[in-house]
Amino acid sequence: MSEKLRLGGMALANGVLVHGPTSWACAVRTDDGELKVAAERKQLISSNIRNPLLRGPAKLFEAVAFLPRLKRVLPEAKLPFERREVIAGMAASTVVMTRIRRSRLGDASKELVGAILSFTPAILALRGEGLAAYHGAEHIVIGTYEHGEPRAKEHERCGSHLVGPLVAATVVGNTLAAKAPLRFRQPARAAAALGAVAAATETFGWMQRHPDNPLAHALARPGHELQHRVGTAEPSAAQLEVAEAALNACLALENAELETAAL
Repeated sequence: MSEKLRLGGMALANGVLVHGPTSWACAVRTDDGELKVAAERKQLISSNIRNPLLRGPAKLFEAVAFLPRLKRVLPEAKLPFERREVIAGMAASTVVMTRIRRSRLGDASKELVGAILSFTPAILALRGEGLAAYHGAEHIVIGTYEHGEPRAKEHERCGSHLVGPLVAATVVGNTLAAKAPLRFRQPARAAAALGAVAAATETFGWMQRHPDNPLAHALARPGHELQHRVGTAEPSAAQLEVAEAALNACLALENAELETAAL
């Protein structure tokens, strides 16, 4: 049996996006019930980046870099962060965090609250109508493909598993940055943010390579609970059909790329 490709995905309010090493595909259900699919090669590939400080952020950037192109070729796609409630949540989180940083709380407490607040927009997005079910559909079709057997709506490589490592790394980084001289504080915070993403993604990779390690289990627990209780719902047959269409379109491009490379 040929080796399975490593796939990622994103749930939309009306569909599913699946991306592989070189390609992406998106399938949506339009307001009138039509199933529409778009698929293209990626313009940005991060797999050649080996620097541990850069490869994590590069992978995350690769996963969203084609979203503007997606909106052009498939304007019916409803991205999770386009909803007004989510945008309002992002603005409110920023305002609240600004006030917290001016409070008398200790530096570590401020950063812990800030790190938790930063996930508010994502939670609001997941609470949107249809999104949690499409998130479950995304996990089911990708997990079933990867494992060769029917899988549940939770996936061990979901981005929610970054929550634990990212909160911890952000708190540590920003607490240290807060001790920098005032004129260097903003650059220090930017460096801390980059370092937190790098540390979290490297930790996430380690968790995937050592799934039976007790520490890996502990770090994965917040993400699993977020998936199980908030982030996913059981999809309908129609939603699974959309997710399978996205998966098949992505695999078709990826397999064509492999065949071309083999010639």
